[in-house]
Amino acid sequence: MIAKLRDAKEQLSELVKRAAGGEDIIITVRGQPMARLSSVLPIASNQQSRASFANELTRLANSVRTKKSAVSPQSTWDELRTDRF
Repeated sequence: MIAKLRDAKEQLSELVKRAAGGEDIIITVRGQPMARLSSVLPIASNQQSRASFANELTRLANSVRTKKSAVSPQSTWDELRTDRF
């Protein structure tokens, strides 16, 4: 999809949703392409990554509540961040 900068400003939320869904958005200024809006995560793994991220956060929250934390929160966060990119 190609969007003018003015339109992109007005519809940013919608454009971000479309980009997250796998569509590349080209933003133009005076008819010239200037920027591309695209998904950070691969489309196939996007849902899977979200689910595993949510499960890991739930597991960590439960371990903190029961005070049975086997790893530090920072090391877990660092590991999860590297998995997402």
